[in-house]
Amino acid sequence: MSGLGTPSRIASEHSRRLLVGGQLARPAALSVADLRAGWGQHRADVVFECSKNGPQHHSFEGPLLRDVVGDARPSFDAARRKDRSRFLLAVTGGDGHHAVLSWAEIDTDFGDSPVLLATVMDGRALDLEGSQLVVPSDRCGARYVSAITGVWVGACTFPGRPPLPLTPSLPFR
Repeated sequence: MSGLGTPSRIASEHSRRLLVGGQLARPAALSVADLRAGWGQHRADVVFECSKNGPQHHSFEGPLLRDVVGDARPSFDAARRKDRSRFLLAVTGGDGHHAVLSWAEIDTDFGDSPVLLATVMDGRALDLEGSQLVVPSDRCGARYVSAITGVWVGACTFPGRPPLPLTPSLPFR
């Protein structure tokens, strides 16, 4: 058998694909190896507060979320900032944990946050566990999603007309 190892390891690696879908021209199913080989790798040394275990210190490496999703070609007009700013990204982990980010958080014209799809954690490759969402600017680890199974991208649209205010607006002073 090749260097992949046992059949259970092959099945595990195959099942650890994350689906990038939604309002995209080029949806994709990507393994950790694909994430490592297809985009430039960035490093983030982070400290975040864990509610159960206190401060956590980790080093992550992987491609930027905006690069991976950008290559899937979201359906916004890239030249129009307001069109881009209405897009959301919902990330789902293998344990059912979810996190939501706005495109504006990661867009270089707005928040420019270097959010990673980590392929390496503390020097250990995440091929068997699956990639991890890393939001270095977060003080707590709630949006650190492990074993990512999907990244959905889509526009936030208001259903119908906005509601009318219940009370008249007061002028700002």
